[in-house]
Amino acid sequence: MSLVKLIAQADARGLAASGLACLDRCLPLLADDADVLRPLWAGVAVREQAVREQDWPERLAASRRAVETAASEAEPAPEPEPDAVPAEESVALVRTMLASAPSEWAAGPLRDWAESCSLAALEIHQKFDAVGEGGSAAAAERLARAREDTVAVSDAVDGAESTDGVGPLVAGELRRQIRILEILAETDGPAGVRQAMDQSTEGQRVLRAVVSRRARAQS
Repeated sequence: MSLVKLIAQADARGLAASGLACLDRCLPLLADDADVLRPLWAGVAVREQAVREQDWPERLAASRRAVETAASEAEPAPEPEPDAVPAEESVALVRTMLASAPSEWAAGPLRDWAESCSLAALEIHQKFDAVGEGGSAAAAERLARAREDTVAVSDAVDGAESTDGVGPLVAGELRRQIRILEILAETDGPAGVRQAMDQSTEGQRVLRAVVSRRARAQS
């Protein structure tokens, strides 16, 4: 099933975890502390829906404060080269992902958030990808097609392009977004959320490695 259809059919828990996972994978661009979103993950993993609804706003507010604290303590990034990846734009997208998270635990606003986080995460990965024209109209069209395609990235792995011409980073990110929504639809309770976190942690390592390689190449 395509990413667009999976988001359309997901419940509130799946949508919250999907948006959170996208934010989690891109967070290293803003803050070095990988644990600042753990309380929010824990809230999604709670079995009782009433407890999730009640705790979500407080956990979200606490996570926002923790991220901003971690971001303020992070080492300042070096001045980018003229042809470097637009890191400031990527950081702004990460901030927007966190700021736009709804304080209401409800399928409608969470679906809007999951959609926007999906697009933002793909755009960020595209900026760092070695293939394609990040930010161009053609690149945006390819992302839109890939999100609606049922086969282009289903078997994609990091380091391999998809059949739709997107780069390896984007293909891997699409694969993870799809897999996380599939896991949450198939696996109830904390076990599903733990598997989603594992997928997100893998993606975070990939993005960290790419950013590190780019930084070394520019130094």
